Amino acid sequence: MFRQDRATEDISIAWDHQMDGWLSLFAPQIMFFMEVPESMTMLYRQRKRWAKGGTEVWLTNFKKIFFHPFRNIGYTVMFIDQTFSIIWSFFFWISSAIFIFGLGRFLITGDIERIYHMLTMAFLFVCFEMLSGIIQLIASLIVDDRGRKFKYLFFAPLYMVFYWIMNALTIVTTFIPAVKTILGLGSGTWKSPERKGTMNNTDSQQK
Repeated sequence: MFRQDRATEDISIAWDHQMDGWLSLFAPQIMFFMEVPESMTMLYRQRKRWAKGGTEVWLTNFKKIFFHPFRNIGYTVMFIDQTFSIIWSFFFWISSAIFIFGLGRFLITGDIERIYHMLTMAFLFVCFEMLSGIIQLIASLIVDDRGRKFKYLFFAPLYMVFYWIMNALTIVTTFIPAVKTILGLGSGTWKSPERKGTMNNTDSQQK
Protein backbone atom coordinates (compact mmCIF):
# COMPACT_ATOMS: atom_id res chain seq x y z
CA MET A 1 0.00 0.00 0.00
CA PHE A 2 1.34 3.41 -0.97
CA ARG A 3 1.22 5.75 2.02
CA GLN A 4 0.89 9.33 0.81
CA ASP A 5 1.49 10.78 4.27
CA ARG A 6 5.01 9.34 4.62
CA ALA A 7 8.13 11.45 4.22
CA THR A 8 10.03 8.58 2.56
CA GLU A 9 7.40 6.59 0.69
CA ASP A 10 9.97 4.25 -0.88
CA ILE A 11 11.23 3.01 2.49
CA SER A 12 7.69 2.77 3.81
CA ILE A 13 6.42 0.62 0.96
CA ALA A 14 9.58 -1.53 1.05
CA TRP A 15 8.91 -2.37 4.69
CA ASP A 16 5.23 -3.05 3.95
CA HIS A 17 6.20 -5.46 1.17
CA GLN A 18 8.73 -7.26 3.34
CA MET A 19 6.30 -7.61 6.22
CA ASP A 20 3.86 -9.21 3.75
CA GLY A 21 6.40 -11.83 2.70
CA TRP A 22 8.24 -10.14 -0.16
CA LEU A 23 12.03 -10.29 -0.22
CA SER A 24 14.32 -7.32 -0.85
CA LEU A 25 17.90 -8.04 -1.86
CA PHE A 26 21.00 -5.87 -2.18
CA ALA A 27 22.24 -5.67 -5.77
CA PRO A 28 25.71 -4.03 -5.83
CA GLN A 29 26.01 -4.38 -9.62
CA ILE A 30 23.23 -1.83 -10.21
CA MET A 31 24.53 1.62 -11.13
CA PHE A 32 22.63 4.89 -11.25
CA PHE A 33 23.28 8.61 -11.24
CA MET A 34 21.93 10.74 -8.41
CA GLU A 35 22.19 14.48 -7.96
CA VAL A 36 22.92 15.35 -4.35
CA PRO A 37 22.36 18.59 -2.41
CA GLU A 38 25.20 21.05 -2.89
CA SER A 39 24.87 23.12 0.28
CA MET A 40 24.76 22.35 3.99
CA THR A 41 21.24 23.76 4.23
CA MET A 42 19.95 21.51 1.47
CA LEU A 43 21.77 18.51 2.92
CA TYR A 44 20.22 19.17 6.33
CA ARG A 45 16.74 19.37 4.83
CA GLN A 46 17.27 16.13 2.94
CA ARG A 47 18.52 14.35 6.06
CA LYS A 48 15.56 15.67 8.03
CA ARG A 49 13.18 14.08 5.55
CA TRP A 50 15.07 10.79 5.66
CA ALA A 51 15.16 10.81 9.46
CA LYS A 52 11.45 11.59 9.69
CA GLY A 53 10.64 8.82 7.22
CA GLY A 54 12.76 6.34 9.15
CA THR A 55 11.05 7.18 12.43
CA GLU A 56 7.65 6.87 10.76
CA VAL A 57 8.52 3.38 9.54
CA TRP A 58 9.82 2.51 13.01
CA LEU A 59 6.59 3.65 14.66
CA THR A 60 4.38 1.99 12.04
CA ASN A 61 5.98 -1.45 12.43
CA PHE A 62 6.68 -1.31 16.17
CA LYS A 63 3.65 -3.38 17.17
CA LYS A 64 4.22 -6.03 14.48
CA ILE A 65 7.85 -6.55 15.46
CA PHE A 66 7.26 -6.34 19.21
CA PHE A 67 4.53 -8.98 19.34
CA HIS A 68 6.04 -11.29 16.68
CA PRO A 69 9.83 -10.90 16.99
CA PHE A 70 10.67 -14.36 15.61
CA ARG A 71 8.33 -14.32 12.64
CA ASN A 72 10.78 -12.20 10.65
CA ILE A 73 14.02 -12.39 12.60
CA GLY A 74 15.99 -10.41 10.00
CA TYR A 75 13.62 -7.47 10.24
CA THR A 76 13.71 -7.72 14.03
CA VAL A 77 17.49 -7.27 13.98
CA MET A 78 17.17 -4.19 11.74
CA PHE A 79 14.39 -2.86 13.96
CA ILE A 80 16.52 -3.27 17.09
CA ASP A 81 19.38 -1.47 15.35
CA GLN A 82 17.11 1.44 14.45
CA THR A 83 15.72 1.52 17.98
CA PHE A 84 19.20 1.89 19.43
CA SER A 85 19.97 4.59 16.85
CA ILE A 86 16.97 6.65 17.98
CA ILE A 87 17.80 6.14 21.66
CA TRP A 88 21.44 7.03 21.02
CA SER A 89 20.44 10.25 19.23
CA PHE A 90 18.55 11.52 22.26
CA PHE A 91 21.30 10.31 24.61
CA PHE A 92 23.92 12.09 22.50
CA TRP A 93 22.31 15.52 22.81
CA ILE A 94 21.36 15.09 26.47
CA SER A 95 24.88 13.96 27.39
CA SER A 96 26.37 16.74 25.24
CA ALA A 97 24.33 19.34 27.11
CA ILE A 98 25.46 17.88 30.44
CA PHE A 99 29.07 17.82 29.21
CA ILE A 100 29.00 21.47 28.10
CA PHE A 101 27.35 22.57 31.34
CA GLY A 102 29.89 20.67 33.43
CA LEU A 103 32.81 21.95 31.38
CA GLY A 104 31.61 25.52 31.76
CA ARG A 105 31.24 25.10 35.51
CA PHE A 106 34.76 23.69 35.88
CA LEU A 107 36.17 26.49 33.73
CA ILE A 108 34.57 29.04 36.04
CA THR A 109 35.85 27.31 39.18
CA GLY A 110 39.27 26.69 37.64
CA ASP A 111 39.21 22.92 38.24
CA ILE A 112 41.86 21.99 35.66
CA GLU A 113 42.04 18.34 36.75
CA ARG A 114 38.33 17.75 36.10
CA ILE A 115 38.54 19.57 32.77
CA TYR A 116 41.46 17.36 31.73
CA HIS A 117 39.55 14.25 32.79
CA MET A 118 36.41 15.27 30.88
CA LEU A 119 38.30 16.08 27.69
CA THR A 120 40.27 12.84 27.89
CA MET A 121 37.14 10.72 28.29
CA ALA A 122 35.42 12.60 25.47
CA PHE A 123 38.44 12.00 23.22
CA LEU A 124 38.38 8.27 24.01
CA PHE A 125 34.68 7.99 23.17
CA VAL A 126 35.19 9.84 19.90
CA CYS A 127 38.06 7.50 19.02
CA PHE A 128 35.83 4.47 19.63
CA GLU A 129 33.16 6.02 17.41
CA MET A 130 35.70 6.64 14.67
CA LEU A 131 37.03 3.08 14.93
CA SER A 132 33.53 1.66 14.72
CA GLY A 133 32.77 3.86 11.73
CA ILE A 134 35.97 2.82 9.94
CA ILE A 135 35.12 -0.87 10.41
CA GLN A 136 31.63 -0.30 9.00
CA LEU A 137 33.01 1.71 6.10
CA ILE A 138 35.61 -0.93 5.22
CA ALA A 139 32.93 -3.61 5.19
CA SER A 140 30.68 -1.52 2.94
CA LEU A 141 33.55 -0.66 0.58
CA ILE A 142 34.39 -4.34 0.20
CA VAL A 143 30.79 -5.28 -0.56
CA ASP A 144 30.02 -2.26 -2.73
CA ASP A 145 32.16 -1.62 -5.82
CA ARG A 146 34.66 -4.33 -4.78
CA GLY A 147 36.91 -2.01 -2.85
CA ARG A 148 37.59 0.48 -5.62
CA LYS A 149 36.66 3.39 -3.34
CA PHE A 150 39.25 2.76 -0.64
CA LYS A 151 40.84 6.10 -1.51
CA TYR A 152 38.07 7.74 0.53
CA LEU A 153 39.12 5.85 3.66
CA PHE A 154 41.48 8.69 4.65
CA PHE A 155 38.51 11.00 5.23
CA ALA A 156 36.44 8.35 7.02
CA PRO A 157 37.03 9.46 10.65
CA LEU A 158 35.90 13.06 10.12
CA TYR A 159 33.08 11.94 7.85
CA MET A 160 31.77 9.52 10.47
CA VAL A 161 31.78 12.11 13.25
CA PHE A 162 30.00 14.65 11.04
CA TYR A 163 27.57 12.03 9.72
CA TRP A 164 26.59 10.82 13.18
CA ILE A 165 26.11 14.34 14.52
CA MET A 166 23.93 15.22 11.52
CA ASN A 167 21.85 12.06 11.95
CA ALA A 168 21.44 12.58 15.68
CA LEU A 169 20.29 16.16 15.10
CA THR A 170 17.76 15.28 12.39
CA ILE A 171 16.32 12.32 14.30
CA VAL A 172 15.70 14.40 17.42
CA THR A 173 14.26 17.41 15.56
CA THR A 174 11.87 15.29 13.46
CA PHE A 175 10.74 12.81 16.11
CA ILE A 176 7.65 14.78 17.19
CA PRO A 177 6.57 15.54 13.58
CA ALA A 178 6.91 11.82 12.81
CA VAL A 179 4.69 10.94 15.77
CA LYS A 180 2.11 13.47 14.56
CA THR A 181 2.15 11.87 11.12
CA ILE A 182 1.48 8.42 12.57
CA LEU A 183 -1.42 9.90 14.54
CA GLY A 184 -2.87 11.28 11.29
CA LEU A 185 -1.86 14.89 11.89
CA GLY A 186 1.07 15.09 9.50
CA SER A 187 1.74 15.27 5.79
CA GLY A 188 4.05 13.50 3.38
CA THR A 189 4.69 16.57 1.24
CA TRP A 190 8.18 18.03 1.14
CA LYS A 191 10.18 20.54 -0.83
CA SER A 192 12.87 19.06 -3.04
CA PRO A 193 16.32 20.57 -2.40
CA GLU A 194 17.86 22.60 -5.19
CA ARG A 195 20.39 20.60 -7.18
CA LYS A 196 22.85 21.89 -9.76
CA GLY A 197 24.49 18.69 -10.92
CA THR A 198 26.28 17.84 -14.14
CA MET A 199 23.24 16.02 -15.50
CA ASN A 200 21.30 19.29 -15.73
CA ASN A 201 24.20 20.93 -17.53
CA THR A 202 24.44 18.01 -19.93
CA ASP A 203 20.72 18.18 -20.70
CA SER A 204 20.89 21.91 -21.36
CA GLN A 205 23.83 21.47 -23.71
CA GLN A 206 22.00 18.76 -25.63
CA LYS A 207 19.01 21.03 -26.09
